Amino acid sequence: MQKKKILLVNDLPGVGKVALGAMIPILSYLGFSVHNLPTAIVSNTLDYGDFHILDTTDYMKETTKVWTRLGFSFDAVATGFITTSEEIELVEKLIASYAKKPYVMVDPIMGDHGSLYNGIDESRIALMRTLVGQADLSLPNLTEANFLTRGEGDNHVTRAVMDEIRAGMKKLGAKSYLVTSVHLKEGGHYMFGYDHKTDEPFEIPYEKLPYNFPGTGDVFSAILLAAILRGDSLMTAAKRAHHFIAYAIEKNREFTENVHEGLFIERH
Repeated sequence: MQKKKILLVNDLPGVGKVALGAMIPILSYLGFSVHNLPTAIVSNTLDYGDFHILDTTDYMKETTKVWTRLGFSFDAVATGFITTSEEIELVEKLIASYAKKPYVMVDPIMGDHGSLYNGIDESRIALMRTLVGQADLSLPNLTEANFLTRGEGDNHVTRAVMDEIRAGMKKLGAKSYLVTSVHLKEGGHYMFGYDHKTDEPFEIPYEKLPYNFPGTGDVFSAILLAAILRGDSLMTAAKRAHHFIAYAIEKNREFTENVHEGLFIERH
């Protein structure tokens, strides 16, 4: 059986198991043919406080031209950290150029903890809304979902606000979505999702562990995408990815003195 080909559009770290550094080994191990389009080359995870980022917009521009001439195509495209508005437009054009539309998963990495990352402004949010509207699955955290749908950040919401976010995601044209890191004012931590294939909304409660490893979202995304491409429903795939993240975090407790490198996934 021919392996499914996945294109990962994300940044490439020199040190740290985040972004492409985390997703490529997982998806390769799970049997997929994995290719990548780096949106930036980063010296190390930003958690160290000192870092260098090389913008690869020009590289992406020339690379996508070559790929189009060569007729490359992919069964799935997964986007993560995108550094410029031009890169978003390049990705949209690349996806639109394929004769057969791939499965598109968008992680609209723009902010966390109620605020946007430095350098992200309203114009980037507007373009990301367009990209989310073209995705088969979008994976915003609560902060990103708030900015995409309500134009404001919030990291602690009520169920009524989550209803607004759900309606907003539908208005954007999102097919399936999974909003992660939701802390409800009524109590508890959840993932809120909607699977357009079954037309069913769902929520998954989880226990927030007292450890913070960078790259857990990328590991989660890789396992989620693999499970979906293998035929799992979104809710089943989300539970599978959540189970592994919880397991890996518990097994990495002995490495909490150097969490900046991310999860030590190789032994799992």
